[in-house]
Amino acid sequence: MDFEIDIRQLREILAGNIKKQRKHLGLTQEKLAEIADLSSNMVNDIEGCRTWVSDKTILKLAKALKLDVYQLLLPKYGTQNGGSYISRKGVLQLKQTIERVFDEILR
Repeated sequence: MDFEIDIRQLREILAGNIKKQRKHLGLTQEKLAEIADLSSNMVNDIEGCRTWVSDKTILKLAKALKLDVYQLLLPKYGTQNGGSYISRKGVLQLKQTIERVFDEILR
């Protein structure tokens, strides 16, 4: 598997995971914004890949969506026993890629 992703792809992964979990929980963008103490415009911009999130925002979103932060950044690769999975090696490679992207963003 190729784990080289750029910032746009990382935004798309984050946006997709937020939207999928939000819908799974039966939440509107407005309700998620209320629970996470964010503006509905912010949630809309994140899901639309128009903005990135701060560390505080991603923590608020993860808590509101009842997920761990890493789950918001984890792309889904394949299925096993009816669920999504990624190998340990894949997780380690993804971790390195995410750290590299964050370093680029924070420069």
